[in-house]
Amino acid sequence: MEPQAYALASEVEERHWWFRGRRAVLRALLDRQVGGSRDPRQVLEVGCGNGGNLALLARYGEVFAVELDDAARERAARRGVATVEAGGLPNGLPFAGRRFDLVAALDVLEHVEDDAAALRALADRLKPGGLLLLTVPAYRWMWGPNDDISRHVRRYAPAEARALVERAGLALDYFGHFNTILFPLAVAQVKLAPLLPGDRYAGLRLPPRPLNRLLEGAFALERFIAPRFALPYGLSLVALARAAR
Repeated sequence: MEPQAYALASEVEERHWWFRGRRAVLRALLDRQVGGSRDPRQVLEVGCGNGGNLALLARYGEVFAVELDDAARERAARRGVATVEAGGLPNGLPFAGRRFDLVAALDVLEHVEDDAAALRALADRLKPGGLLLLTVPAYRWMWGPNDDISRHVRRYAPAEARALVERAGLALDYFGHFNTILFPLAVAQVKLAPLLPGDRYAGLRLPPRPLNRLLEGAFALERFIAPRFALPYGLSLVALARAAR
């Protein structure tokens, strides 16, 4: 991600509808999968950015985190939620020799040239029976300005993402989409973007409060649906997959 994009995200990700809505959906999915156990867990987030998801992941165990960007890593460490170290995928992960009950890579894999090797590296850090939480952007035809400023290498077709997880030796517990309710608006925004002059960082600006609340509410409604029914389309893909026992 561009340094300016990291900095802008750090200013808004506690309040911005997209970040809050995504956390609501992911929390609902994780609560359904792992929330009921009282066993102590160790959690790893790879590519934690500014650390906006660390408090969510801390609900499920002791959190360790990895981030490549120096400034973002410092902001994540200042939260005091996790042990944060420098590193990257596929061959630069810290915490050697440690295995985790839950590994999260949230909108990370699309940044890595060798995504297959990266996913195998994530799978290797799971304990037997451990859970991988993976999100990636969906549909190559939805490439837009945010992909450019985020320095994405690709977006994923659903079948492509599913096959990638399975080739890493993981068994899918759940696979589906999210950011479904607002998907038509996202399509319109991406397709009209080349025709409209404007701020290339507009997606990282905080909307007016009423609009922000409206968008967050619409997005977060999916927390009641996604854990029960895999949504058939949406702006993002989410997988929950298990390592072999």
